[in-house]
Amino acid sequence: MADWDLKKLRILRTLHELGTVTATAEALHMTPSAVSQQLTGLAKALGVTLLEAHGRRVRPTDAAELVLRHAEAVFAQLERADAELLGYLQGEAGQVRVGAFSTAIPALVVPAVQELRRTHPGLSVVVREAEAEAAYELLAEGSVDLALSLAAHAPTPRDPKFSRVALLADPLDVALPAGHRLAAEPGLRLADLAGEPWIFGSSGPWSQITTAACENAGFLPERAHAAADWSAIWAMVAAGMGVALVPRMARAGGIGAFGRGGGAPAGHGGREGVALRVLSGDQPRRHVIAAARRGSEGAPGLARVLAALRQAAATQPPGE
Repeated sequence: MADWDLKKLRILRTLHELGTVTATAEALHMTPSAVSQQLTGLAKALGVTLLEAHGRRVRPTDAAELVLRHAEAVFAQLERADAELLGYLQGEAGQVRVGAFSTAIPALVVPAVQELRRTHPGLSVVVREAEAEAAYELLAEGSVDLALSLAAHAPTPRDPKFSRVALLADPLDVALPAGHRLAAEPGLRLADLAGEPWIFGSSGPWSQITTAACENAGFLPERAHAAADWSAIWAMVAAGMGVALVPRMARAGGIGAFGRGGGAPAGHGGREGVALRVLSGDQPRRHVIAAARRGSEGAPGLARVLAALRQAAATQPPGE
């Protein structure tokens, strides 16, 4: 039987993900020569060639791809073993580390933590703010146990390393200056704002979400101002500088006294002048998911945190 060395298999998996021996060595806190020696030893033990030259890089052979498919199943099974052992040893106690994007923390994570403090006081939840790419890097390396992100910026459901759980379809409302000609327009649709100056980030998830929502409504938004901070966006809308899509979850982050209806202005930090409108005809949404390393989702503490997050998601304002 071949010698399936788990440490060496993890090195091979990391190389497959990062593409170079140097990057693998840095990620695993090893020297490049040590990485090469470990992979050479694994190839010898398995009796196959695992890597082949590809320009200045190396890439896994077909044999390596076969090995990695089976290794992923082994790693998932080991995660399940860890989860069962954790349940046996800690029961109600333990720690779950959560990486989440900014608006998810006040809207979902904080209410979940508050509920768990009441129902499972021995379970500690440690929160770390991180956008999607960083959150999944932290999840993959074991620095967090659960990552909250937008579905559009998460690994695909077919990624063997992660299990995904849908949490929420977060409606997007539109913020207009209170005196805007459409602030009290009945049946306002996103397409009605095609000619307006828009405020959204110059890059990243929110830029892509705003652009995609507007394209689905039949137009490409003209970005007049770039901002990613909700306070900045809210202030610019209030000043009459443009319009913006606002996720309903952001209400939990302290953005204004959000109204649900016509043209009444909503305040923000003592500032008046914003009308928040529900786009009832074509309500755009962003989808929020939680992800865990595949096989670990059965750990009692992690399962309790997921349940609390689902409960928090269920209390969010619904779409109309």
